[in-house]
Amino acid sequence: MRRLDGWRFAVPAVCLVTGLLFAVSRNAADGYDLRGGRTTELSGVVREAESEVGEAQQRLAALRAELERLGVAQEGSDQRISEARRTADRLGARVGLTPVTGPGVEVRLTDAPRGPDGRYPKDVDPDSLVVHQVDVQSVLNALWAGGAEAVSVADQRLVSTSAVRCIGNTLLLHGRTYSPPYVIQAIGDTERMSAALEAEPGVRLFRQYAQVYGLGYRVSASEAIRMPGYTGPLRLDKAQEVPR
Repeated sequence: MRRLDGWRFAVPAVCLVTGLLFAVSRNAADGYDLRGGRTTELSGVVREAESEVGEAQQRLAALRAELERLGVAQEGSDQRISEARRTADRLGARVGLTPVTGPGVEVRLTDAPRGPDGRYPKDVDPDSLVVHQVDVQSVLNALWAGGAEAVSVADQRLVSTSAVRCIGNTLLLHGRTYSPPYVIQAIGDTERMSAALEAEPGVRLFRQYAQVYGLGYRVSASEAIRMPGYTGPLRLDKAQEVPR
């Protein structure tokens, strides 16, 4: 009888604990399946964010156009507005906000070609056959070191707050995604920038992989590269001083 009395108290206690566990699990999941049946893929998140960035940039362009219209209308009657506009134009050219045209170089990076079946060879590490973030960054470092006055990746101008990131086999820049080939353009002294590309260790390593595995690396000079101005936000949310 004592054994039955023990179960009489144990069963309600177990039920109570089980109920609490279900409640905690539901709150922790916030209504979602904890087994991962609704796990959102990263690519879907990126596409959604890219769409939001595109809409925000369209609104920003419209607001800037309206601000420009109002500024032009008031410029003739207010000397302070005229002076502010001249200062903004001068500073905008320095930080990359205005379009530029000039001689420069273009670097094109591509993945190794796939086989007829759309796959890479089985006996080769797939990471050796694709362009990585470090490869793009090595090219950018070389161009800046070679005295580049303006640089763009794909169709976007780089500024001091720009950050190139790789997500899978795509490149993320200013909220937009890009797939190979990656086209990098730079305006400046073509000979100096070409020499900097030759000397950059990361670029030299990529060229070695290109020769062995068939990745694409091409540099060409141009007398007139036309580059757009940066149109995104310039606010810096976080900065940290680099120790010397």
